[in-house]
Amino acid sequence: MTNERSGTIAAVISWILRGGVALSVSIITIGLVLTFVHHRDYFSSRPALGQLIDAHGSYRTTVSSVISGMRDGSGQAVVMVGILVLIATPVVRVAASIALFAAESDRAYVMITSVVLLLLLLSFVIGAAG
Repeated sequence: MTNERSGTIAAVISWILRGGVALSVSIITIGLVLTFVHHRDYFSSRPALGQLIDAHGSYRTTVSSVISGMRDGSGQAVVMVGILVLIATPVVRVAASIALFAAESDRAYVMITSVVLLLLLLSFVIGAAG
């Protein structure tokens, strides 16, 4: 692989990571604004704000509940989408790396990166099951 090609791969990966983080921060910010617009009492009521940040509170933890919350305009669901985008960003980076290495006909890196992607996906499945 030449320096020019490796520079292109690095630039694409960098763009994916920066774009994913920027998108995530934007979505989370929108979700926070929606949360405080819909619940103005969070500004003036300490108990109400305490419910928002309660570690033992009920939060949307499944994709279907997040989608349902998005339909309802829930700011907390929008924040969760932002967090999911942040979690997905490195996975997208690894998948893009596979495509970039395949385009460069670099079989060794395609295989290594494919194993990394499979391990990432497996960890999500195991985490969801347990």
